[in-house]
Amino acid sequence: MTGGDPTGDARGAAGAGERAGHEASRESVPRPLIERIALGGIAIVVAAVFGGIAVAAFAGNEVFLGTMAGIGALMTVWAAAGNLRRG
Repeated sequence: MTGGDPTGDARGAAGAGERAGHEASRESVPRPLIERIALGGIAIVVAAVFGGIAVAAFAGNEVFLGTMAGIGALMTVWAAAGNLRRG
C-alpha cells in the first residue's frame, strides 16, 4: 500500500518532503554547456520544420494552419533561447 501517496512511494508524506527537497536541489544546478547547445540545436530543427509547415500552409491558402505553425516556430525558438541563456 502507498499510504495515500499518489506517486506510489511507501514512505508516505515524510518521504515526499525528502523527495521534493532533493529534486529542488537538483534543479538549481545549471545544465552543462554541451547539453544546452544540443537542446538548442534540436529546437532549431523543430523550429525549421514548423517554419516550413507555415510557409507551405500560407502558400496553400490555409491561413489558420500557417498562423499556428508560425506561432509554434516562434515559441520553439523562444524556449531554446531561454534554455541557452538560463542554463
